[in-house]
Amino acid sequence: MFTMKKILLIATGGTIASKYTSEGLCPQISSEELLSYVPTARKFCEIDTVQPFNLDSTNINASQWLALAALIERKYEYYDGFVICHGTDTMAYTAAALSYLIQNNRKPVVITGAQKPIDLPITDARANLLDSLRFASHDRAHGVNIVFGGEVIAGTRAKKERSKSFNAFSSINFPQIAIIQDSRIIFYIDDKDQSTTPLKFCHTLNDRVFLLKLIPGISGRILEALYDSYDAVIIESFGVGGLPNYGDDSFHEMIQKFISSGKIVIMATQVTHEGSDMEIYQVGKVMKDQFNLIESYDMTLEATVAKTMWALGQTGDVADFQELFYKTINHDLLFWDGEENRN
Repeated sequence: MFTMKKILLIATGGTIASKYTSEGLCPQISSEELLSYVPTARKFCEIDTVQPFNLDSTNINASQWLALAALIERKYEYYDGFVICHGTDTMAYTAAALSYLIQNNRKPVVITGAQKPIDLPITDARANLLDSLRFASHDRAHGVNIVFGGEVIAGTRAKKERSKSFNAFSSINFPQIAIIQDSRIIFYIDDKDQSTTPLKFCHTLNDRVFLLKLIPGISGRILEALYDSYDAVIIESFGVGGLPNYGDDSFHEMIQKFISSGKIVIMATQVTHEGSDMEIYQVGKVMKDQFNLIESYDMTLEATVAKTMWALGQTGDVADFQELFYKTINHDLLFWDGEENRN
């Protein structure tokens, strides 16, 4: 006997809920109005709506991530799944953050949005919202995922790679979880029965995290300006990873200052695909060996930022932080320290 799933639609603003104003697009469409554009969804699920805030996603940060996780925790026992309508610009950060705040989740938390508002004649909004509700109603759906452009992407693996096209998001260094064609969901990864670890909600984030992008000629002295304001710095380095030395040892001195004071330094890469490996070149290996630098490997930058905020929120101890950072959560990390991570 078919039982309709009960889904909570959480509207947060974004392009999908925007209307044109004299100052540009601005979120104005309510959660109930969003739902009115996909009446077909009522045929396969029961839907309630809630609107905790109504923001352009540019204005969403750690406080909203915590609010969304707390809302889902309060409503968790009453619903079979959750769909969050969200702006696209910071959607990958929110999806990653919720992956760390809501762990071992047997129910689906789906994040979606659109490149065009839902009330326009030509838009991706209605298809994305309908696909998300359909996926959230599927028996095999679980965990935090983005549903966009007919693709289901793990919340820690999504990146917005196109600013205007409907196929805006890609899954980075990891396969798609599933694709959605018309009303059919085709799973590529179906691991719901593999986890028996209890559901866990986390309630703290430390957003004193800075992402520093290297450019040719940059001085390590820039880190001096960040020292008092941030507890962790993620360095977006060139290629597979390394730190420049232009003859002044500025990076060496500043990394030593950060590490000796118990602050976190994480090495990442500006290259989207295939990840970092600081062991390859002298500019990376020497610094990593001397300071035991943490490395993001195949993680996305969005996941690296969110995971750093989460791990710092759980512990102030560097060794404990490193253990948390290298623990695979929602498919975020497959390869580290030269070995496959099978946890």
